[in-house]
Amino acid sequence: MKAIKGWLLGRTSDMQSLPGARHHRSPTKKPVWIIAVVSLITMFVIGAYMFPHHRKAACYMISSNGCKALTDWLPPSVREFSDDEIAARVVISEMLSSPRVIKKTSKIAFMFLTPGTLPFEKLWDLFFEGHEGKFSVYIHASKDTPVHTSRYFLNREIRSDEVVWGRISMIDAERRLLSNALRDPENQQFVLLSDSCVPLRSFEYMYNYMMYSNVSYVDCFDDPGPHGTGRHMDHMLPEIPREDFRKGAQWFSMKRQHAVITVADSLYYSKFRDYCRPGVERNKNCIADEHYLPTFFHMLDPGGISNWTVTYVDWSEKKWHPRTYMPNDVTLELLKNLTSIDAVSRVTSEGTGEVTWTPCMWNGIKRPCYLFGRKFHAATLNKLIDLFSNYTSMA
Repeated sequence: MKAIKGWLLGRTSDMQSLPGARHHRSPTKKPVWIIAVVSLITMFVIGAYMFPHHRKAACYMISSNGCKALTDWLPPSVREFSDDEIAARVVISEMLSSPRVIKKTSKIAFMFLTPGTLPFEKLWDLFFEGHEGKFSVYIHASKDTPVHTSRYFLNREIRSDEVVWGRISMIDAERRLLSNALRDPENQQFVLLSDSCVPLRSFEYMYNYMMYSNVSYVDCFDDPGPHGTGRHMDHMLPEIPREDFRKGAQWFSMKRQHAVITVADSLYYSKFRDYCRPGVERNKNCIADEHYLPTFFHMLDPGGISNWTVTYVDWSEKKWHPRTYMPNDVTLELLKNLTSIDAVSRVTSEGTGEVTWTPCMWNGIKRPCYLFGRKFHAATLNKLIDLFSNYTSMA
């Protein structure tokens, strides 16, 4: 109880007339030409705003820079939502307004997205042991039937389907996991993990960190480069504007309200299902699992997410896939370093890549960022088990 209480802290002067004669314009004479010019400009601006241009040639009558010179300083027009958008936003708003109730029986749903057997079940067994009733496990095995080595994973598979990296089938698998986990009303937090994920903290630390947080941990940032906003499809308009298109890692931890709206969404999901894939527009390669949830939450509940994920990944090699940790890499020093990181770095795909750092804030308090880590090779299991009690006991 003491541990839980600790987590809940979280002048002007008058003008004088000078002596001497002065020549003033007669007050009855108005600068008529100025008034006329101002009136014409005002009429043009109002007309351009109310009746948007349809031909670029017309823009050059006023500006040699064309339409962009005009639209850059005209106020943005407010788009009227469609019936489907209004309905979706009303329903989502109602869902988000429901109170979050955390009880002694509240659980965290651990949802594993894997092609088959989970190589770190023995490590997760150590992590879960002694905390029965505080968690539940769900497994989406897209290729092979898993072989289990932990009692906590027995008979926890859900109906699964094929998953293709970068395609909408990845989102479908995530929603399938969420749907099954939502069937248990005691599940109040939902964590998506892969077969290469390992715990970096003790169960108690992780439970308090997530259960008593005031946000969901969904990665989200603006990448103006070709692998960010450059993947936006015009076919997604008008429901998903280019300026709202976001990017982020797929590994999330979200509260129940956010899990419900993710499963309930059909409008925004359909845009990604139909258009977020290669071959739709020119050479764009939209990757659904990197853009759907970041964009969805940025548009509908931007203040309800952290904009970073609690799962650490090393992208320092700058390849399509993150670094994989091998047995020789796994040391107590490495694990200490991972658990001490308290700011996240972002690199855009624009030019040489702009790097930004953002501190990790938990309910307004700066804290370490990560609860889980990936990608760890299956051969690291024994070393991680040997070091488990040491690195998870660190505050």
